[in-house]
Amino acid sequence: MSEQPVVAGKASIPVEVEAGKTYYWCACGKSEKQPFCDGKHKGGAFSPMAWTAEETKTVRFCACKASGKAPLCDGSHKALA
Repeated sequence: MSEQPVVAGKASIPVEVEAGKTYYWCACGKSEKQPFCDGKHKGGAFSPMAWTAEETKTVRFCACKASGKAPLCDGSHKALA
């Protein structure tokens, strides 16, 4: 059985992003700096996902780690128990 990410939260995390800037989304769920990577994945099956903002605006990053549109939220957290 493959390693599953930790559910870091059951709601999206709004972040004001800057056009052209790259952000590193935590895919493992272990980071204490959600939704971004702090290196806690080291030695595990996960790596952070690089995402570059196309425009300056507020986006909603996934915290449940189940989004089909990772790193952004697609509402998958609503189906979690």
